[in-house]
Amino acid sequence: MSPVSRVSKPFAAGVAALGSVLLLAGTATEVAARARGSVHPADHVLRFDNDAPAAPQAKFFTINGVLAKIDAAKRNANPDGTSGNIELAALTPPDVATDTPAIEIAPVSGPEPFGLFAFRAPEGALWRKWRGLESDMAKDAESLHRCQSDATTCSSAAAQFSRLVASAKAKGGRAQLEDINQGVNLAIRYVSDSMQYGVADRWSSALSSFATGQGDCEDYAIAKYVALNEMGFAAEDLRLVLVRDRAVREDHAVLAVHHEGKWLIMDNRSALLREDNQISSFTPLFAINHRGVQLFATPYAKRDALDGETDALPAADALGTAEWTGADASASPAGGAIGELPLLM
Repeated sequence: MSPVSRVSKPFAAGVAALGSVLLLAGTATEVAARARGSVHPADHVLRFDNDAPAAPQAKFFTINGVLAKIDAAKRNANPDGTSGNIELAALTPPDVATDTPAIEIAPVSGPEPFGLFAFRAPEGALWRKWRGLESDMAKDAESLHRCQSDATTCSSAAAQFSRLVASAKAKGGRAQLEDINQGVNLAIRYVSDSMQYGVADRWSSALSSFATGQGDCEDYAIAKYVALNEMGFAAEDLRLVLVRDRAVREDHAVLAVHHEGKWLIMDNRSALLREDNQISSFTPLFAINHRGVQLFATPYAKRDALDGETDALPAADALGTAEWTGADASASPAGGAIGELPLLM
């Protein structure tokens, strides 16, 4: 055995003994310090750090992971329909996030027939037709007034028209409107302008239509317009309405009268009055009365706004045109041509 080996064993034993003494001394010192209450603050810090549990690591998840757990829960569901010990919060938020009641948006409705708005139409053929008709209606009004004061001056057409107005005026309420609607429908036989005058579209005054006993859709509407004027209905409550009837794919004309808060439609194709909201096949194009020719416009809230839309659009915009051909629905079978005679030129 080498000298180094002989020295190492006693040396190692001494080191071990010294370490034991120091450990016992440190422990005794700590116990005494605790008894005196004079533990160094560093002892607390070190002891707190050593004794405190390790902070949990952050856990991250993905939407795909959540969906995978949901699928697994469905596959591992118990026979009673429960999903075992897997519980997930609802992924769909509630309809109402607060206790504040939901705001109800009232539908927008314009003052014109069919709940629309109207603005002045650009100058064109309709304005020319209307101004010519206004001149003819003024002449008819003079004839009717002379007829009322002196029956001997009455033409047969004026006498017939005056009797209809007097008969309806003797009634009250909606019955007056029904009398005028039915009376005019019976007094005029439908004949297209092309058959009667050889032109595509002509507007005749009330007495002209009663004199010939013939006319097309706008002639019926014009006669009813004049009759209600003679009966004292306010001009603001009357509209000659030009529409496109999608049911038969033809243009058509009716009279709209505002009565007891509703717009009633007087149509030569029906003996009954109908409210405007009961007619779904009409696309309103123009309204005409003492203010002139007006173009219907759709309120914003009636439909979703289109890209780039900054103002009210014509009610017929969905059809790609706001023109009225004057081709009456009664004049030709369903499926006839549309837009043959533009009137906004």
